[in-house]
Amino acid sequence: MNKLVTVHQKNLVSLHPHPSACLSPDEETGLEVHKITRPPGFDNNRRRSRAVLYQLSGHLQKQDKSKLKINNSMFGATTNPIPEYKVAATPKSRFILLHYGTFKAGWDWLILLATFYVAITVPYNVCFTVVEGRDEGGGSGARNPPSYSDILVEILFIIDIALNFRTTYVSTTGQVVYEARSIFVHYATSWLFVDLIAALPFDLLYAFNISVYFGVHLLKTVRLLRLLRLLQKLERYSEYSAVVLTLLMSTFALLAHWMACVWYFIGRKEIESNSLSSWDNGWLHELAKRLDTPYFLQVNGSGVSGAALGGGPSVRSSYVTSLYFALSSLTSVGFGNVSANTDSEKIFSICTMLIGALMHAVVFGNVTAIIQRMYSRRSLYHTRTKDLKDFIRVHGLPKALEQRMMECFQTTWSVNNGIDVSELLKDFPDELRADIAMHLNKELLQLSLFESASRGCLRSLSLIIKTSFCAPGEYLIRQGDALQAIYFVCSGSMEVLKDNTVLAILGRGDLIGSDFLTKEQVIKTNANVKALTYCDLQYISLKGLREVLWLYPEYAQKFITEIQHDLTYNLREGHTAEVSTRHTEQNAFTGTYWHCGVLSLSLSLSLSLSLTCAAAAKNSVRGRGWLSLPACVPLCLQHKAA
Repeated sequence: MNKLVTVHQKNLVSLHPHPSACLSPDEETGLEVHKITRPPGFDNNRRRSRAVLYQLSGHLQKQDKSKLKINNSMFGATTNPIPEYKVAATPKSRFILLHYGTFKAGWDWLILLATFYVAITVPYNVCFTVVEGRDEGGGSGARNPPSYSDILVEILFIIDIALNFRTTYVSTTGQVVYEARSIFVHYATSWLFVDLIAALPFDLLYAFNISVYFGVHLLKTVRLLRLLRLLQKLERYSEYSAVVLTLLMSTFALLAHWMACVWYFIGRKEIESNSLSSWDNGWLHELAKRLDTPYFLQVNGSGVSGAALGGGPSVRSSYVTSLYFALSSLTSVGFGNVSANTDSEKIFSICTMLIGALMHAVVFGNVTAIIQRMYSRRSLYHTRTKDLKDFIRVHGLPKALEQRMMECFQTTWSVNNGIDVSELLKDFPDELRADIAMHLNKELLQLSLFESASRGCLRSLSLIIKTSFCAPGEYLIRQGDALQAIYFVCSGSMEVLKDNTVLAILGRGDLIGSDFLTKEQVIKTNANVKALTYCDLQYISLKGLREVLWLYPEYAQKFITEIQHDLTYNLREGHTAEVSTRHTEQNAFTGTYWHCGVLSLSLSLSLSLSLTCAAAAKNSVRGRGWLSLPACVPLCLQHKAA
């Protein structure tokens, strides 16, 4: 009762800052208090507290409450006292295509094919079809109607411009931009001009029966500027060696095609610009003489000035010969059967040889590197095999051991392709490495043994799980060996042998090991474990397992209980010398799994009782042991009875 009234008095002091408002305990509660025991100095402390509260209340009444920023900032609902940082939602416009989406990737490949089509047909039409058509028609223009493929390509280019206005891009800060206005400005200031010129429908001039001059056809070559965008996107496919190799060889073939067109165009212009007596200087005239299709002038009614050039080799023969000269000049110095005779032809030949030298360094250098990268694994396999054979030869290993080593190496290589997972993942952050390890070892972690483990515990366990392999006839464990790990059979079949007797057959999903995980005791196996087929195994070392269980003591006892039921075969049971005590000056396990142990019968009863109770008491203080102090009493009684 005294305590109740005293507490109530303190509440009254805190609720009534003004002394005039304070009531006595009797008046406030209506209770009859006969005698209250107050601590020394209670009245002085009470008066001092009231004085402080009175001064504070007067000070607060004089101030304008609207100026109390502490109340507005701490208790107001409009603003947060502590800033919260989170990923802001990115504003997105409607009908926006992702630049990394599946549709955009397929569309880019379609535009790539259309660009290659333009790069092939435009130079050919300008140098072969247009020139031949003008000469045959005898007029200033040739009116060959466009093909359906040309019209389709122009439509694709126009649609591509519209899609680029609605496609996201990556800014200089590395962020993906989704806003339509920013996308419009970015595209308008980068590739819009080039794409507009490439998409101009020159072929519509034929539809309106307009005379097309030779210069108009040359404007189509502007479409080749779209190849610059192709070079920009090559880095996206740099990881695919076959794709890059195909693109590089296609680029080289495309360059040879352009050189062939220009070579024919120069030869044709040499014949047209020179007089009849100097025709025999050009390469095209030499080709016509060898094919017995000489050039001649077709004189019409206006005389020699209006004559047209006739005869000569066919377009097919001219193109094939031009392509032959271009390729021989790009890859070597030519063979002389098609040679440059005039000054223009010689200058072009020099330029072709220089470009060929550059292409050797750029294209064929990259092709060599790509081919080496494609066969790097095979080269590494042969290197490892040679090193293994040299090791066997130097150390003089027996034939049986050599065969086992080679078989194990070849089978292991076929499984992991020479990739060391730990070496590959060592540069990744721990968070990402743990997620990858959980995915790789999900089959083992899905056992009922780990159902009660927290996610952090599972992540720690996944980082210590290793993989192993056993060939048929190989022993995984031999009887009497120190057990170092708990093994999980991922695939294959194994047998447990003891004294030439099969005790168990293990298969996929079986768990073998021991349920005795104390730090200070070494577990000796009681049987042999032998592989019947090729077996893939995952294992957790006992040392790493103890460290993880020490970090998660709430799961440790559950693990000890569950593993007794989940083990397919316990390698500890039934062995006469199943454990051997190993003393250490300092217990690195910090008392997580303390055992009272098996006390020697030769010790006296008092010594046995004192040791047992001391261990249990120490374990009880640490709070994580197997046996508490009350649990020690039955054990001591058992020793007393013995």
